[in-house]
Amino acid sequence: MEFRQAIRDALDEELARDERVIFFGEDVARPGGVFAVTPGLQEAHGSDRVFDTPISELALAGAAFGSAVCGARPVIEIMFGDFLPLAMDSLVNQAAKYWYLSNEQASVPLVVRSAIGAGGRFGAIHSQNPASWFTNVPGLKVVAPSTPGDAKALLKAAIRDDNPVLFLEHKRLYSLKDDAPAAEPAEIGVAAVRRTGGDVTIVSAMKGVHDCLAAAELLAESGIEAEVIDLRTLRPLDSGTVLESLARTNRLVVVEEGPMTGGWAGEILSLAIENALEHIDDAYRIATADTPIPYSPTLEDAFLPSAQSIASNIRSRLGVSTAEAVGFTG
Repeated sequence: MEFRQAIRDALDEELARDERVIFFGEDVARPGGVFAVTPGLQEAHGSDRVFDTPISELALAGAAFGSAVCGARPVIEIMFGDFLPLAMDSLVNQAAKYWYLSNEQASVPLVVRSAIGAGGRFGAIHSQNPASWFTNVPGLKVVAPSTPGDAKALLKAAIRDDNPVLFLEHKRLYSLKDDAPAAEPAEIGVAAVRRTGGDVTIVSAMKGVHDCLAAAELLAESGIEAEVIDLRTLRPLDSGTVLESLARTNRLVVVEEGPMTGGWAGEILSLAIENALEHIDDAYRIATADTPIPYSPTLEDAFLPSAQSIASNIRSRLGVSTAEAVGFTG
């Protein structure tokens, strides 16, 4: 099953399960979504519950907040994550704080889905990864799946959550396939160890997980065994899984598709330094430069972390050349 189909199935099943769930956004109903994620949902559940809206992210988010506090469970789509700042007032100033401001009397069960990430030649204004803009917001969960199975299970969990959830979908994963996802929701805030290894822990999310897994295979050719952790959720963070892995490998590399300055990768390093300093032989980030994302395919490819650049960086840090194919013992 493709990543996009897993998301569609989660929406379809939750719309069928709970009549309070509604879904709206720009071109999500009759056109079926700009990335073909949501075709047929309006035909299945009616135009009162699945509908298109004008191009106004501010209005979309305001309508979602208003309907949520009135008893609905809205799911909205912000077509490109680059435009999430237009929804920030409703999402950050209102939805994320409502439980606190109401003295824990009223929750805001809404989900914001959005396509994010570079590598698709969409240019500087349609390729950003806004995850770090929102991981600093108390009261807001940030979910970032890397597989079709997790996309379905975590979106179902997000829709059933009584608090606001930002659900990020990397554009380069929409065509990714895996086995048919489980029907049950996953637990938000639990990371997954995608590959075990004893020499270095590599932490990432979304498309970065696949780059790190490919990098781990390249590193294995040099005798370096990397453990790869898929965070799955950027807020709340599963600190336990990261720290347990670090205690085994003593080396931590965090790979983030996003600018180095202020990124969530820095939060992972802080977590490690504050809680596991005695286990750290090395800890650092691989991220993008602090520049807008290039439009040129050649420059965009060079701008992004890749399996080759991640593996090369780790080899260099460990002092292992590509010519060496011997066991690395640290």
